[in-house]
Amino acid sequence: MNKEVLVMVIALVACSLFAQGTKEAGSAMPEMILNPKLISAWFQPYEADGIAAGNEYGAKVYFKASAAADEAEQVRILEDAINTGVNALLVVPNDANSLVPTFKKARAQGIVVMTHESPNQPEADFDIEMIDNVKFGEKFIEEFVRITGSKEGEYAIFVGSLTVPAHNIWADAAIAYAKKNYPGLKLVASKFPVSEDRNAARQQTLELLQVYPKLKGILGFGSQGGPGAAQALREVGRTADVTVICTTSPAEASPFLKDGSIDECILWSSGDAAKAMVYIAKLVLDGKRDQIKQGIEIPGLGKPTVDGMNLVFDFPLIVDKTNSDKYNF
Repeated sequence: MNKEVLVMVIALVACSLFAQGTKEAGSAMPEMILNPKLISAWFQPYEADGIAAGNEYGAKVYFKASAAADEAEQVRILEDAINTGVNALLVVPNDANSLVPTFKKARAQGIVVMTHESPNQPEADFDIEMIDNVKFGEKFIEEFVRITGSKEGEYAIFVGSLTVPAHNIWADAAIAYAKKNYPGLKLVASKFPVSEDRNAARQQTLELLQVYPKLKGILGFGSQGGPGAAQALREVGRTADVTVICTTSPAEASPFLKDGSIDECILWSSGDAAKAMVYIAKLVLDGKRDQIKQGIEIPGLGKPTVDGMNLVFDFPLIVDKTNSDKYNF
């Protein structure tokens, strides 16, 4: 083989390798980060089902969250993801406002931003809700009245923070519904932002029982409000006369449900939310944003109501001592 032929062969091989590399780069799966408020049993399906949805829909999905609900740490995790070139952020915000600059930065770089538990989130592309937020809050009051057998009494409300949109929408809906339909129910004070910290919820419950000895119930919007309240009620022997309804995962709530210190959990599957987030983010990345409108069907979940940027399902799940063992999250 002479020199000219050898040069031509090398050139052809190089072109072939370049073309192959370009094709592989162009067809590389998009990367998505699942980032909930914290690591907890509640978000185990969020991780598992989100990763499975990525495998199904053609995306590389990974999970990262802080051990406790920490606004600053959540921002850091997402900023790191942006810097590594992720294609989509799938987030359950601790604080809707603190994430706005990060989300704005992400979208400026073409990164899709999806949220859950944060309706109308500024600088997000879409928000996924697995329950109708107003109906969900109202359901807590209806169940409270049913369980206590009374339309009168003092009650308190715990939320994760005063800036978690979903928690406060549920709480405000419950308060408004009680005022309208059960005027004999009296909210003892404003919302208490302790429901993502079990010890804080426990301490707040002990203080409430001192100030309001006739307290009849606690509604806990957030993963740790119910268990914290239940621990306090166990300590002071009030599990029989104070009703606790919360959004804690069945796995965490089960021992409290069994002994009656928590009466009921009303919730949904965080895994379903993750599936929907991955599916919608992939549509946007594939240039199919125009398909995200009323009538869209998400595989396995059905058709949500599309309200602006919000895709809303209505799948409330009620868990009590009779069925808590059926769930593994």
